[in-house]
Amino acid sequence: QGNVKVRTELGRSRVADPPLAFSQQMCYTWDMHHTDVPTLHGQAVPDWRPRLRVRLVRPGEWDRWKQLMAAHHYLGFKTLVGPSARYVVTVDDTWVALLGWAAPALRCQPRDRWIGWVPPLIDRRLRFVANNSRFLILPGVRIPNLASAILAMALHQLADDWPRLHGNPLLLVETFVDPARFLGTIYRAAGWIPLGRTRGFGRRAGHYYAHGHPKEIWVHPLVPQAQKQLADPFVGPKSGGDCMPACDLHALNWTGPGGLRERLGSVTDPRHRRGVRHDWITTLLLAAAAILSGQKGYVGIYEWAQDLPPELRRRFGCRRVEGGFQAPSEPTFRRTLQSVNADEFDAALGSWIADQAAGGAVAVDGKTLRGSGHGQTAVHLLAALLHGSGLVVAQKDVGEKTNEIPTLRKLLDPMDLHGRVVTADALHTQLNTARYLVEQKGANYVLEVKGNQPTLQEDIQALDPEDFSPSAHHSRPGTRED
Repeated sequence: QGNVKVRTELGRSRVADPPLAFSQQMCYTWDMHHTDVPTLHGQAVPDWRPRLRVRLVRPGEWDRWKQLMAAHHYLGFKTLVGPSARYVVTVDDTWVALLGWAAPALRCQPRDRWIGWVPPLIDRRLRFVANNSRFLILPGVRIPNLASAILAMALHQLADDWPRLHGNPLLLVETFVDPARFLGTIYRAAGWIPLGRTRGFGRRAGHYYAHGHPKEIWVHPLVPQAQKQLADPFVGPKSGGDCMPACDLHALNWTGPGGLRERLGSVTDPRHRRGVRHDWITTLLLAAAAILSGQKGYVGIYEWAQDLPPELRRRFGCRRVEGGFQAPSEPTFRRTLQSVNADEFDAALGSWIADQAAGGAVAVDGKTLRGSGHGQTAVHLLAALLHGSGLVVAQKDVGEKTNEIPTLRKLLDPMDLHGRVVTADALHTQLNTARYLVEQKGANYVLEVKGNQPTLQEDIQALDPEDFSPSAHHSRPGTRED
C-alpha cells in the first residue's frame, strides 16, 4: 500500500500513512481514490453548500456522537473537559462531521503573551475562551473545502450557543495542531491566527508532565478587539453577558484634578480613626470603578479589585505593603458601602459621571423598584440617565404624597444642562416643565405627546415643515432658510 499524498485545501501536500491524515484536534478521512468531485458515500453532491448545517447534538444523539468520535478520531475520545459543546454537521439529514468544544488550556505561553495576560487575570478570563478539542470529518465524505466552510459556520453558531449553555459570552477560540501530522491548512484558510509552538507539556491529575510533542497553537477572535477585552484590567470577572463595562473606563478622570477621587472627598467618613487600615476614599473609588465595570455584589467588587495589576492599585491609592499594594478585603467593601451616606455618594458619583459625558443627551425616566412593595408602598425612583451608555447620573425617591412631575425639578436642579438635550415620556409633557428646561436650565427638550393630550396632538399634526426651525427644512439642496 505504501504512503499516499494527502491533498490539502490550499493545494499543498505532504506524505502521510494511509488511510488517515490528522491534526492534533482535526481528523480528516481520505483514501487513494480522492478526487475534486464532491461526493457523499459515493454519491455526487455538487450543491452541498446551501444544504450544510451546523447544530448542537441532541440528547438522544450523544451516544452516537461519542461512538463515532472514539472510533474514527486518532486521539480517540473519553470526555470533553470543563464547559463544553458538541456539534454535528449535516448535509440534509446525513452526518458529515463532528466538533467538540471544551475548556481552554490553563496555561499556554504563546496565547497568554499574545493576549497580554498577567497571572492574576488568567483564571478570571479563561471562561471567555473555548478550545476546539475535537474536529472529525466522517468516513465516506469527500468534499473539497468542506473543513474550512464548517469552521466558519461553527464559529458563528458557537458564539450564539455558548452564552445560553454556560452563561457567559466567548471572545476567543483556540486549538492545537500537531506539526508532525498536519500543516494547519484548514485553520489558516478559515482565518485562524498561528501564535507559535507550545513547550511540549501536558496536564494529568493536576500535574504537568513533558510529553515531548510541542504543538502549534492557533486562535480566532470572535469579537472585535478580543485581545484588549481579555487583557483589560477594568473588565471584571462577571459570568454573564454584561461582563463588559458600560463605557470606556480608561478615558475617565479617576484621580486627576476634578476627578472622582476629588469628588469623593465630600462623602462623610463615619469610621472611628482607631484601627483604620484602608483609606476611605480609595475604598469608595475602587467600589465605583468595579460597579462601572459590571460588578453588582460585594464579592464581585472584591474580586475585581484583587485582579488589578500593581500599577493600577498604586494609582487608585491602595495601601502599600511588603511586595506591592493591598486592595481592601470583601468585608471592608461590605462595611464601607453599608455605612456610607447613600445620598452623598450618589451625588458625587452622578455629578462626576455627568461631567465625563458633557454635552450628551440626558433621559429622565421613572421606575418602581421590583420587590420593594412587600407590606408597604413600593419605592418609586426618578432617574436621569445618559443616552447610549444608560449610566445613571442622578436619582430621586418619588415620595408617597407627590409624583414625578415636581420631582423632576429636584432631580435636575444640581445638574449643568446648558446646551444639552433632555428627553422624557408623555407624563412630563407639561408647559411648566418645558419652560423650566429652556429658561432656567438652558437646555433643549424632546417630550413625547400621546392621546391623553388630544388638543396638543392635533396641533402638532396640523403643523407644516415650514413651522419648524430653519434646520428642519431646506428649500433646496445646499441652501438654508434663515
